[in-house]
Amino acid sequence: MLSRQSAERQDRIDRMQRRVQQLQSQKPEGARAQHQQQRLLQSQSRLLEREQRVQQRSQHVEQRQREMLSRQTTERQTRIDRLQQRVQQLQSQKVEGARAQREQQRMLQTQNRLLGREQRAQQSDLARQQRLGLQAPAGRAPALAAAAQAAERGRFAERFRAQTTPQTQAALVARQSGWAPRQAWRHRHPAVFVAWLGPVFWPYAYSDIFNYTFWSYAYEPGYWAYAYDDFVDTVFWGGDGPYSAYASINPNDDPQAGGGRARPRANVSPQTLRQLCGTPDKGVTAWPLDDIARAVRPAPEQRALLDELKTAAANAADVFKDSCAETYALTPPGRLRAMMNRISATLEAVKIVRPALEKFYNSLSDEQQAHFNALGPHVGERSSQPQEASTEACGDPKSSLTQLPIQRIEAVLHPAGKQKEALDRLGEATAKGVEGLQAACPNDVPLTPVGRLEAMQHRLEAMLTAAKLVEPALDEFYATLSSEQKARFNTLQQVAGP
Repeated sequence: MLSRQSAERQDRIDRMQRRVQQLQSQKPEGARAQHQQQRLLQSQSRLLEREQRVQQRSQHVEQRQREMLSRQTTERQTRIDRLQQRVQQLQSQKVEGARAQREQQRMLQTQNRLLGREQRAQQSDLARQQRLGLQAPAGRAPALAAAAQAAERGRFAERFRAQTTPQTQAALVARQSGWAPRQAWRHRHPAVFVAWLGPVFWPYAYSDIFNYTFWSYAYEPGYWAYAYDDFVDTVFWGGDGPYSAYASINPNDDPQAGGGRARPRANVSPQTLRQLCGTPDKGVTAWPLDDIARAVRPAPEQRALLDELKTAAANAADVFKDSCAETYALTPPGRLRAMMNRISATLEAVKIVRPALEKFYNSLSDEQQAHFNALGPHVGERSSQPQEASTEACGDPKSSLTQLPIQRIEAVLHPAGKQKEALDRLGEATAKGVEGLQAACPNDVPLTPVGRLEAMQHRLEAMLTAAKLVEPALDEFYATLSSEQKARFNTLQQVAGP
């Protein structure tokens, strides 16, 4: 596609050429008419030549720009490949000693910053190339559009993503901002599933155990649907940052509308990470147990049960402290293990809290339970309880979670022989894992807190089972890859770029 100026100039040239042809074809009678025709023809010819000379100069400039951008893009891709290899080398090194580990971490952060800068510049170059007419090969655009649409279909959150109500739009803001539940509620937004905050998977898992159990209406309806999608996505898809959920929730990133960009991980400060990892039962993620005591006014025997719940909450917080990753895992097996550690900690915390919670809640009178349940944040009408995806929606094939990643891996890595056999086994393991997630997707939200906590436990067990199914197959496949193939797999994108 030529630039707008070139296109407009070509349009003028075409009109002038038609005018010249018309003048040449005319047969005027009389010397005066012929003389007038000759002057018009000469004038139009001069204008035509001038426009053609300007067009030639413009095309020459554009051609030099194309060549320069093509050369820059090739050189930039070479630098990106080297940086990716360097990152992988640093990740694979096992250094001893705190000082050496800090030095390794600083080098890794530096390389990641350089890599991110080069990739952003590459995207800018590609956009300029498209404006100058360097298009993808013929027939590729329809294939890209079809791949983008396939990436949107067959997902747990597919039906939630299609909604454009004010509530879902507010949830998009909270999700992209990486807000903790309490932060979202301060903005009168529903709480959401935040997949990554820096290197930490499910950063608000501790507070979600309690908040979702008692105040599920204060969470976006697609909370667990996005949790399942993000869990599977992160295993396979890389991006311009260590963690990008390619099932973007930004309507402006809709692949069908020409988007399909990665959603970058939310910004996180060192102080926030220290709070999430060191003291998860403090700050924005703390449980409001004192508020509960003031609301239900427990009797002495109930006070003892509430104290047991407080002790269980503290013990649950302890299990999260060792599950926080301090560095980014840039390989698919590393990402999977980081998620498994976090899910295992969350499941253990649920098992710690559940007995104490059941005892305390069941000891309350109907009036006390009503006061307890009324404590939740004011983000909407409580009468409209959010409904989970129906059994039919949960049971639908999840093609973009199972088929699409295997297809993309095959297209990018070109596995052969033992590699192809290992990839087939990885595809089978992924499909079985997703089937387990589908089975843990209930028809609706349980009506009691005890029921919701039990459902949460089942879902965590399904996620952990899925991870354990995928882990050996993923390790086996990854071990068969060459260094170049590993570098490509580590940064695999869900939808092929232009």
